[in-house]
Amino acid sequence: MATADGRASAAAVTSLPARTQLLARSFLFRGLDPVLLERIARLSQPRRLGVGETLFWEDEPADALYGMAKGLMRIWVHGPDGRELTLNLMESGDFFGEIALLDGLPRTASATALADTELVSVPRAAFLDLMAQEAKLALHIIELLCERLRHNTDRIRDAAFLDLGTRLAKTLEALAMGHGEATPEGIVITAKLNQSALAQLLGVTREAINKQLKQFTSEGLIATRGSRIVVRDSGALAARGRPKEESD
Repeated sequence: MATADGRASAAAVTSLPARTQLLARSFLFRGLDPVLLERIARLSQPRRLGVGETLFWEDEPADALYGMAKGLMRIWVHGPDGRELTLNLMESGDFFGEIALLDGLPRTASATALADTELVSVPRAAFLDLMAQEAKLALHIIELLCERLRHNTDRIRDAAFLDLGTRLAKTLEALAMGHGEATPEGIVITAKLNQSALAQLLGVTREAINKQLKQFTSEGLIATRGSRIVVRDSGALAARGRPKEESD
């Protein structure tokens, strides 16, 4: 979901000017008055998380909105039987935690770092105060919520109508674009997503992911190097990720 406009350097959360710049480049805050941006930046706090560290848990009270400066954050829920489902992956430039922040109810999901992550937290009271003053920010929030709804609708549609191979190919293509490193062998997905994490993202078993990855490997679409996946043929992988009617 991150765009070039939202990207920030590793030092983005360490100084006031850098935090102001991060806010200004984000979808939520861009276009706002610079004085207001600096005001909210002064109230914000930098945060750092290591791999596997959880920022907040489902059902916890919401006290802040979070913006990504660097890293990868997994938004997830767990079922009564202990199984986990990944709802979204947050990247540089993304803001999250807005639902519970706005309605005052407990968090609807948990957030765990999948990579070393740097982010900024905006206190709830300061954010609501700013939103009351700025109609443009309120509109951006509405647009963000609509984007989340569309994303979730797409996920439900894909799960209902697309086979696992198509969904996995789409996921790997997106990961390669957002977290890919070009090498002579292909595009290495640098995000630390093992087969269990991919299974949680797609709502299937690890065994099903393993079988499909082996199929992609035999087709020459990918290769595995330890825990990393290398996309060897990005064009063919993208084609595999399109529904059959779109490919015909």
